[in-house]
Amino acid sequence: MHSLLHRIPNSGFGLSENELYVENNIKTLGNNLIFSNVRESERTKHGHRLHPYLGKFIPQLVEVFLKKYFKKGDTVIDLFSGSGTTLVEANVLGMNSIGIELSPFNVLIQKVKTAKHNLSVVEKDIKDALSRLQDFSYKLQAGVVGNINTDSVYMKEWFSETALQEILFYRNIIPDYQSRDVLTVILSRAARSARLVPHYELARPKAPVKGKYWCIKHKRYCTPIQEAYKFIRRYSLDTIERLKAFDKIRTDAFVEIIQGDARTVKLPEDLQIDGVFTSPPYIGMIDYHEQHRYAYELFNFPRFDDLEIGSASKGKSHKAIKEYKESIIQVFKNIDKNLKSGANIFIVVNDRYDLYKDICSALGFRLVDIFYRPVTMRTERNRKNFFEAIIHFLKP
Repeated sequence: MHSLLHRIPNSGFGLSENELYVENNIKTLGNNLIFSNVRESERTKHGHRLHPYLGKFIPQLVEVFLKKYFKKGDTVIDLFSGSGTTLVEANVLGMNSIGIELSPFNVLIQKVKTAKHNLSVVEKDIKDALSRLQDFSYKLQAGVVGNINTDSVYMKEWFSETALQEILFYRNIIPDYQSRDVLTVILSRAARSARLVPHYELARPKAPVKGKYWCIKHKRYCTPIQEAYKFIRRYSLDTIERLKAFDKIRTDAFVEIIQGDARTVKLPEDLQIDGVFTSPPYIGMIDYHEQHRYAYELFNFPRFDDLEIGSASKGKSHKAIKEYKESIIQVFKNIDKNLKSGANIFIVVNDRYDLYKDICSALGFRLVDIFYRPVTMRTERNRKNFFEAIIHFLKP
């Protein structure tokens, strides 16, 4: 068992096919797991692009494993459900799914992605809110409306005055509509794009940019975004189309989303789970609440940063690594009573600290296989290459 866990590569992409473990992937799964031929439009198909999310896996990866190891009617759980990729893909395949997620904002994204919407109402609400915003924006430019105030220092620093006023106006009219959750996601997505940040650094901006800058993305000098309306309009129309696209392929399989700490969430005693497909946070990589700070500031979502497992703010010290390992063990022990005997468990990780052999032993799981895939990070300037492993455990 341990020899498999020691095979995880740590070098770059200058490796042979055998070292990339392509043969094992194709032999076992019928797929090399590289997905280099999958177009961006397919990586972000239907609801998967309703809101950007740093650190999510592509839907094709989930699809390969769900199709191979589960069947229609099974119940799958994602213990760190993030932006909801596992939940969406499970539903399309007719599998029931449960997501546990600490971040209230992430829970909102998941619910909007997976809900059965009244599309005629949603479209009417989106277009009406957009029309009202357009009218407000015209009046704002003409100087015939007063400013909307906010106490958020962050919002005042990270948005131009025009963009801030358009965002605040739209936020204030959201309660007028049945589709308020959808409108909230649209506004959050637009606010992310409308910040005073370089075009190539939307995922991890360090500070607001007030003046011209050399844009690596466009190969010219650019100026920071000054309005939010164009993004709200673009994402409003895009959201309508994406919700319609998912509605055509969704099934009646249930999706349950639980907001809470996966170490302590209490699942119903009689709930039986056929398997797990999840990707725990990578140690010291991302602060999951902070990446969406604009949304937390705008909508006053409660934050639980101190409960994040492996967050960047906790670093990569020996203490942080030890705490991470203990937390992952606690998460799986918490749901053990609900996992059926023989349950397939898939964990997508980059185990550079060689923790999962100990985690496996502590949980009494049996290691079945490990599948490796090279990953190119596609976010703005971050083009680093790394390997991630999909570890297959079995509950005896």
